[in-house]
Amino acid sequence: MDTPAPQAGPYDLLGVGIGPFNLSLAALAEPVPGLRTLFCDQRPEFRWHPGMLVDGARMQVPFLADLVSLVDPTSPWSFLNYLRDQDRLFPFYFAERFQLPRREYDHYCRWAAERLGNCRFGTEVTALHWVAAAGGGHFRVELRSIATGRRTEVQARNLALGVGTRPVRPEAFAALDGHPRVFHSADYLDRRDALDGARDITVVGSGQSGAEVFLDLLRRYGDAVHGGAARGAAPHGDEGTGLRWLTRTRALAPMEYSKLGLEHFTPDYTRYFHSLPASVRDPLVEAQWQLHKAASAETLAEIHDHLYERTIGRPIDSTPVEITPGTAVTAARPGPGGALELHCRHLDSGTEHVLRTDAVVLATGYRAARPAALEPLSHLIEWDAAGRYQVDLEHRVATLPELTGGLYVQNAELHTHGVGTPDLGLGAHRAAVILNAVTGRTVHRLPTRTAWTGFAPPAPPVPAPAPGFPRPQEWTRAAAAGR
Repeated sequence: MDTPAPQAGPYDLLGVGIGPFNLSLAALAEPVPGLRTLFCDQRPEFRWHPGMLVDGARMQVPFLADLVSLVDPTSPWSFLNYLRDQDRLFPFYFAERFQLPRREYDHYCRWAAERLGNCRFGTEVTALHWVAAAGGGHFRVELRSIATGRRTEVQARNLALGVGTRPVRPEAFAALDGHPRVFHSADYLDRRDALDGARDITVVGSGQSGAEVFLDLLRRYGDAVHGGAARGAAPHGDEGTGLRWLTRTRALAPMEYSKLGLEHFTPDYTRYFHSLPASVRDPLVEAQWQLHKAASAETLAEIHDHLYERTIGRPIDSTPVEITPGTAVTAARPGPGGALELHCRHLDSGTEHVLRTDAVVLATGYRAARPAALEPLSHLIEWDAAGRYQVDLEHRVATLPELTGGLYVQNAELHTHGVGTPDLGLGAHRAAVILNAVTGRTVHRLPTRTAWTGFAPPAPPVPAPAPGFPRPQEWTRAAAAGR
């Protein structure tokens, strides 16, 4: 939709950004009678991590982690209804795969975004203001059309920030900012051709993105690697393309995917994590890296299979491939002859060494970022000691009393809600929690128990009454006996 409907009053809910989480909120809100919602995104259309839609890459969650099904499987915006619309139900049935191709998930979300009447693309939210008034107030939202530059304003009672996360570039690579052959995995497909001609390529980062990039490079430069010379040879010789995978993580351990382990991605665990003090929560997130930062066992197995087949009939070290965990890059800078120098430290031994490479793909993750449009409201937000949102169980940000409207966040509360925050499997549930809070009623009935695991210790027993002191129910009997 290019132009807004005439403003008949404040929107009940306005979403800033349309990623999967706000798209889920839009889909669940769309059929609610009397609820006026609008979701805006400056991009011309929905795209989900377009730089990582590598052929063969699959989701790490089952298809039921779509926009709506874990809250309302009867919704017309479910993945199964998408398949029906696309005449793909039988092919999907015979595929017998719970995990979708990433490209199909992206296409499903675009299918929904193009049909939802409350989603408007090509519209940037430039500023958010709070307008106080007797008996309440509203948010004043400044919008700008990307196509025409035209500026408009709308009002909203509640906001949902779903602006997503931004790629993280380690400080060690600051000297290589703007280098044509040093880029984040978020841009991988767009800039992959820039790697052609490089005789040595290094991937940094041990998560799923790093594993997928490394696997794709193995496939892309397979012929050159297959006929390569011994590992450790100079990167500018005639031995083919050398590939290297560096990770700070001390082991390429797979993502936790046991059935009970996955119960950390339930509302039960979210409530437990939220109840912990901040001093416990922050180190706990780091300790749980294998729940949310590791690569899938399937992708790691594919990498091993490729390497195994390439060394049939030849020594293992005949292929110029290095996989080196437990190694941190402390500095990176231009080197002689157009090469790049990576200064590394082996974490276990403390040994330092320098690697020379021609190109680097930084699979170094993402981090929540504060949108610039929020700046006019920043003085009304109660930030924590680290400058982060303080978020309650309904995903509402703590604000000063004069801001009475609801300010909600999606995927910016890892520090308060735990490892399930970026997980697509909790997206629909979080959207339903926000909708119930915004409307003040149970729009979507949610389960009270979602896990077999009890994460919190048992409640302390109620102290027994002192000997000879009547129990509460005995007062009634004692009083009756005295009448």
